[in-house]
Amino acid sequence: MVEEKAEKELKEEGQKQDEAKNIQQILPKVLKPRGAAEQETYEKVVTINRTSKVTKGGKKLGFSALVVVGDRKGHVGCGFGKANEVSDAIKKALSDAKKSLFEVPLKGLTIPHEVIGEFGASKVLLKPAGEGTGVIAGGATRAICEAAGIRDILTKCLGSNNPFNIVKATVVGLKELRDKNEVRELPNDEVT
Repeated sequence: MVEEKAEKELKEEGQKQDEAKNIQQILPKVLKPRGAAEQETYEKVVTINRTSKVTKGGKKLGFSALVVVGDRKGHVGCGFGKANEVSDAIKKALSDAKKSLFEVPLKGLTIPHEVIGEFGASKVLLKPAGEGTGVIAGGATRAICEAAGIRDILTKCLGSNNPFNIVKATVVGLKELRDKNEVRELPNDEVT
């Protein structure tokens, strides 16, 4: 009886280690584009979460993935996907990210002005930086900035550091950016 329990525990531990290795191999990689039309797309897995539900038959595993997609020329989007397998969750997230692409106004290799994006309990401060500064940002914010083609920027995460909320707060901030031409077209009472 004791030997069976020990064997069972060793088997479960081995499965957990195999799952951890698979996730570690997938997580830091930038996914390769598939086809001639998508040669210039940048795809990055920001985070993968593993969830488990205890049922009568045992533990049922699920995975969720957060992915950022961009062309490094001012277009970026983020997506979220859930599935029973890591690869399926990433595919769903990529599909969602490609649907949510939007344009980011750039001023050279940086952003035109300072902005704060808020989502939930997370706030992200985005500041333009001088040439050669680089992307001074954490993991989730860095992925979005690189996908959008921003090379010089200063950022600071304020409040919660949950990667899902940080990515969404960064997207909100980038959507609030205004170009010189857009500001000129606004009525005088809206310009502050």
